[in-house]
Amino acid sequence: MAGIPLFHLAFPVDDLAEARAFYGGLLGCPEGRSSDSWVDFNFYGHQIVAHLSPGEAGHRNTSAVDGDDVPVRHFGAILPMPEWEALAEKLRRAGVKFVIEPHVRFKGEVGEQATMFFLDPSGNALEFKAFADLNQVFAK
Repeated sequence: MAGIPLFHLAFPVDDLAEARAFYGGLLGCPEGRSSDSWVDFNFYGHQIVAHLSPGEAGHRNTSAVDGDDVPVRHFGAILPMPEWEALAEKLRRAGVKFVIEPHVRFKGEVGEQATMFFLDPSGNALEFKAFADLNQVFAK
């Protein structure tokens, strides 16, 4: 695993069975190690760990970004555009309620990106993005 460092994120969930169904089932993240209080997932090549901590999960505040109320505490992935579009359609078919519907933000500006926000069963916010031009990810 030499090369690009892998990202690790630990986050709270209310129910491990729901986390397994959401991250493993719906999002298709392979499960790694686990115990009765946490579960590892392979989140697009990075390690995320759902820790059982009822009452600590969920987003609480938003911040205005290009006309949207973005959940302040969130995580996600930047996908190639075809994968982002396929995920948006999969989530729609599954009846996932979006906090911010899939759309293109900053149209015609630096940083133009496709984005969508939704919540896991514990209320944690996730954002998935795609850029037509990956050089725009960190553009100023």
